Amino acid sequence: MTQKSWHLDRRTFLRGSGVALALPWMEGMSVHASGESGLPNRFCAVYWPFGVVAAPKDDEKDWGWFPNGTGKNFQFTKVLQSMEPLREQITVIGGISHPNGWSMGGHDTGDIFLTGAKLDHGSFANTISLDQVIAEEIGAETRFGSLTLSSDGGVGEPTRSMTLAFSKEGRPIPALASPRQIYDRLFGQEKSGSALKQRQRLQNASSILDRVLEHSRSLNRSLGKEDRRKLDEYLSSVDAVEQRIGRAEAWLDIPKPTVDESSLDVDASQEGPKEYIKAMYDLISLAFRTDSTRVATYMLGQVAGATTIANAFPACLGLSGNWHGLAHAVGKKGGAENLGRFDQFLAENHARFLQSLADAKEGQGSVLDRTIVLYGSSNSRTHNNHNYPLLLAGGNHLGVQHGQYLRYNEKEMRLSNLYRTLLDRLNVPAEQFADSTGEFTDILT
Repeated sequence: MTQKSWHLDRRTFLRGSGVALALPWMEGMSVHASGESGLPNRFCAVYWPFGVVAAPKDDEKDWGWFPNGTGKNFQFTKVLQSMEPLREQITVIGGISHPNGWSMGGHDTGDIFLTGAKLDHGSFANTISLDQVIAEEIGAETRFGSLTLSSDGGVGEPTRSMTLAFSKEGRPIPALASPRQIYDRLFGQEKSGSALKQRQRLQNASSILDRVLEHSRSLNRSLGKEDRRKLDEYLSSVDAVEQRIGRAEAWLDIPKPTVDESSLDVDASQEGPKEYIKAMYDLISLAFRTDSTRVATYMLGQVAGATTIANAFPACLGLSGNWHGLAHAVGKKGGAENLGRFDQFLAENHARFLQSLADAKEGQGSVLDRTIVLYGSSNSRTHNNHNYPLLLAGGNHLGVQHGQYLRYNEKEMRLSNLYRTLLDRLNVPAEQFADSTGEFTDILT
């Protein structure tokens, strides 16, 4: 295909105020016959706690999370039935997990869902999460390097984190929980004069950081080996802040996308779980479709027992008790159906999110075709850190094939192998991720 006068190079930059910024993808950038030149790659991970109905009794099979059958010839149970229209764009995965989580407490593994790290011997030193590895490579081209969300918000505490995202130093990245706050950050229009004030604040912060870094050079020479290591860790955090300041200042001259607020329930709260979860998914979808970010995580709930906000969510379906209690009651009469109905509700919301990406046209495909979405839990059933329930979606134009239920022996295949392969599909250089031992070839075309 020859380039027309209205075609734009993906590397077209907006120049002004001494900065050059790449434009988000536009229809006029499809210049090759495939229509895929320069289209963005994206990644999203959604997590829920407390596991699922993993091995139901015969009279409760309909409420098991995992499908019946394997390979291409599988049938969804009632729990994932909402995924049927998306069948050729999803893969259900069973039998794998993070080996580093096997010896951890049953409610401790949410922290390592995207890191695969080993937290033992009283150490809570985590490692970088998958989303942040991706963000370091592709996040610089968007206003927000990544979007970190959770129903509880903040960071929580070690092994009870309220975020899926961890920095390259292994520190938790605070999650946003308010749809209104998220909307304002992504799409809120600046009031007159506020951009100037924000620029001044950013410049002041940058000046302070410059003085910190200058002082650190002289301080470093007088420190011992261990103290220098600690100082280096601190300075790497300062460097990350400085980069965020630079990004924020550069984007001040670029208007935010215009989004019709009335299309969203930005005032939804956790007190209305149906509206709240829908709003959170809608915001991720819009963030991707406007190219505001290309990396997002959403922790639907964390594992701190009855203290998590999301534990009130089952009541929206008329289910008594909290989420944790539902999971523990699976062996009792009617328990599998109760948890299964709630898992069905979560899956329906996720299917709606995936469909919104599939319906958004981009190039010769859809946004979903170039977005890899991981949906899962780090328990098979509550307290069991094996056989994670996982659903992978999207990426059809990134060399990912679907329409299958893959089941493995966790001694022969591990979750970090999947992560290593996803990095490759997203064109993120990585020889290894966490404890990966090879490729996850069954999802490759």
